[in-house]
Amino acid sequence: MNAITAPQGFVAAGVHAGLKSSGKLDLSIVATADGNPVSAAGVFTSNKLAAAPVQVSRAHLADSGRTAAAIIVNSGNANAATGTEGATHAEEMCTITAAELGCQPSEVLVCSTGLIGIPLPFDLLAAGIPQVVAGRSPTGGEAAATGIMTTDSMRKEIVHTGSTFTIGAIAKGAGMLQPNMATMLAFVTTDAEVEPSELQSLLQHAVDHSFNRLTVDGAQSTNDTVLALASGLAGPADPLELQAALDAVCYDLAIQMADDAEGATKTVIIRVEGAADDTQGLHAARSVANNQLAKCSWYGQNAYWGRVASEVGASGVDFDPELFSVTYGGIVTAADGVAVGYDEAKMAEYFEGRRIEITVTLGLGDGAGEVITTDLSHAYVDENMGKS
Repeated sequence: MNAITAPQGFVAAGVHAGLKSSGKLDLSIVATADGNPVSAAGVFTSNKLAAAPVQVSRAHLADSGRTAAAIIVNSGNANAATGTEGATHAEEMCTITAAELGCQPSEVLVCSTGLIGIPLPFDLLAAGIPQVVAGRSPTGGEAAATGIMTTDSMRKEIVHTGSTFTIGAIAKGAGMLQPNMATMLAFVTTDAEVEPSELQSLLQHAVDHSFNRLTVDGAQSTNDTVLALASGLAGPADPLELQAALDAVCYDLAIQMADDAEGATKTVIIRVEGAADDTQGLHAARSVANNQLAKCSWYGQNAYWGRVASEVGASGVDFDPELFSVTYGGIVTAADGVAVGYDEAKMAEYFEGRRIEITVTLGLGDGAGEVITTDLSHAYVDENMGKS
């Protein structure tokens, strides 16, 4: 699937520059077909140890008036906590890319993903960037999606066709996922005509309702970035339709990341309804999603609603112990604050699936919140115990 190049006006490519000893693709580009800048938007990690590429991309969006002609991305090294040399390397990645494309360095955005605190082997990138720029094409989307992967086991891509426009997107992320944002990179293109300020607003809303509601292990990374480019070649789009489409695209990518999370066997969607307000509903859902005891019960395929209810009660939101209910996939396990008998065979069958939906109803108001998470397995520990 060439998702990122599905909208009019975009090309992409991915090559092996040598950062990954495995020989897998590790350098990608997404660019406008003519090398000219278009409307651009970005949402970045709030981690105070933000990586050099994050700092450079933020600055370039500001300097260019939120326009960009290309995104250059390497995997295999995060270029984070690498000092002034790391910042210089991130800028030089943009400078080399711009020279090859014929645009300004400030019109190039840069991302990196991989291990933190390791100097970037810049000589490899300096040689690889001209190759990946030369290889860009409308059919290069799949290679670009592959080149941004780290511990991902599969590409994460989606295409949405609207009434007058198309959206294409790719992402990477399989661990260390926590709002806000999530050891993740995501790139979105559209051929809708959108002013930069509007695109920024649309993207922020989509991120708030997708990637910012994804958590695997409560850890936030240094490189988290979501970027959007809009070529405008399809003309103006209905703002409400475009927002709904962008929301759906980002939500789909967030689910794909949870489905591929390190060591996970279940993707769990926690919904809290009937909260005093939406903020409380979201906070309660996030508290359950990050609860290690609950995550272990999901791995054990155990509908232990007590762990879920206990975490909501401890989360600090308004809570009445005589009003709440808990359901797993529509199967009621607790109502009015006490256990309810249910068909255990039916519950066991439900837990055989990959996706588990848990709803907690508080009975206190109209507030609601949803968070996407996963279970906690032995494989997660195996994957991460030797990582830097």
